[in-house]
Amino acid sequence: MVAKVKKIPVRQCLGCNEHKPKREMLRVVRSPEGEISLDFVGKKSGRGAYICKDLQCLKKARKSRRIDKNLECSIPEAVYDAMEEELASYEE
Repeated sequence: MVAKVKKIPVRQCLGCNEHKPKREMLRVVRSPEGEISLDFVGKKSGRGAYICKDLQCLKKARKSRRIDKNLECSIPEAVYDAMEEELASYEE
């Protein structure tokens, strides 16, 4: 009997367009109430979009508005600023 190989889920970064394992990515979530937040553990409920745990990828995705398109809503600049601060403090 051959051991079954476990499939690793892969997601595409909205900043750099690279495909990486889901565990290495950071999830941006739009909750059912419409609140946008960063999900470092990947367990929050709601629609998700993925970016690398890199500030440059978040900035690229912000500039091209890819997170807005993916989450099907418009994200205020203040929320992007808060996400950048949260990611910067997470990287340290």
